[in-house]
Amino acid sequence: MIPVTVFKDKQVALFGLGGSGLATAKALVAGGAKVTVFDDNPDSVAKAAAEGLHTADLHGIDWSAMSAFVLSPGVPLTHPKPHWSADLARAAGVEIIGDVELFVRERRAHAPDCPFIAITGTNGKSTTTALIAHILMASGRDTQLGGNIGTAVLTLDPPQADRFYVVECSSYQIDLAPTLNPSAGILLNLTPDHLDRHGTMQHYADVKERLVAGSDTAIIGMDDSYSALIADRVERSGRKVMRISRRQPVGEGLYADGACIMEAVGGEISLLADLDGITTLRGGHNAQNACAAIAACLAVGVSRDDIRAGLASFPGLKHRMQPVGRKGDVLFVNDSKATNADAAAPALSSYDNIYWIAGGLPKAGGIASLEPLFSRIAKAYLIGEAAPAFAATLGEAVPFEISGTLDRAVAHAAADAAASGKAAAVMLSPACASFDQYKNFEVRGDAFVSHVADIEGVTMLVEPKAGTK
Repeated sequence: MIPVTVFKDKQVALFGLGGSGLATAKALVAGGAKVTVFDDNPDSVAKAAAEGLHTADLHGIDWSAMSAFVLSPGVPLTHPKPHWSADLARAAGVEIIGDVELFVRERRAHAPDCPFIAITGTNGKSTTTALIAHILMASGRDTQLGGNIGTAVLTLDPPQADRFYVVECSSYQIDLAPTLNPSAGILLNLTPDHLDRHGTMQHYADVKERLVAGSDTAIIGMDDSYSALIADRVERSGRKVMRISRRQPVGEGLYADGACIMEAVGGEISLLADLDGITTLRGGHNAQNACAAIAACLAVGVSRDDIRAGLASFPGLKHRMQPVGRKGDVLFVNDSKATNADAAAPALSSYDNIYWIAGGLPKAGGIASLEPLFSRIAKAYLIGEAAPAFAATLGEAVPFEISGTLDRAVAHAAADAAASGKAAAVMLSPACASFDQYKNFEVRGDAFVSHVADIEGVTMLVEPKAGTK
């Protein structure tokens, strides 16, 4: 835990008592703050009280006594309308911040020079974050990984001089972190997302820009117009900018030429790394992720040799294009995190001769947008509620069967792939939510791994989780 000492002996109000909210409240208490917490869910309030936190309806507190209001990033700050607690704080002139801002202030107070890499973007954040942390850890550095990737930032170890922090930041977290100042800040890309919470695409982009605008080194993707304009603005402000691209050369920075990562410095271009053969970094989207990770690691002093070694040993992000087993020329790939068609596209574009397991609880639009990738699919195995609709979309373009359940789909796909006599991928990339058959995409992915492990002759690349079938 990182005790939040910057509010020692001061009163702080906090709303939102999910996992990160509870962790934040405890970190504030550990640092000596006088914290009052609340939530719209009575069960969450009761749980917080049972854990020794001071709870009270924030409608009835003395807001003039509060030094800060800490809001959970999942609670609306501006759109579609501010949460009532945010309105109360604004009316009282109390600053509204989040857990990432508390981390930033603690770092500034106790170890301002400790390396801090922050990552944002619409797509690719988690893979890039995991890749950076892996390179740092593989090179022997004390590395703390957290934020939006699933570990609350204030549950990490406290800042100290030689400790490296790698923090994934959602737009919601950035919106609550006004003094965010990473050593290296990454903006991967921007496409329309979360507009229900940000109102317009421009406001969404403006929020994302704050992360790189406060960075010592700003690493910005050049493959969409919003990000390219941000790079120009940040550079004009006097910040160091490293541009990255998966599609085109850049004047100063890193870009992908196929599987090759090229470095452009002072007019000179050289090969920095080759991703060919690294199964966990297949595809153009991962080339961009690798460019960003390499740039960040260079910015905090990692050698090129250590970076290349880290890339080669990257195990991949669990449930995201994750190679989990192999039998002869057949690779089994867990892409359970692909819960809609856009999310499934990178995996489908990265392999040929795919035996595709798809389906679940359907999302709007189905899989029609994946039609340009149908030629890569040898056969589809359809499961869950979406199976009939997906079958109608595939029509005569792709052979398919309605397998119904994941265990049957895995067994049939494995047999067909082996019988094809050539290199193939048996891939779970559902393009659907999991809730018709599984609690979440993680449980679905773990079940896939267990079913793969049941196939005779498979060499597992990851260990199946017990009790997940």
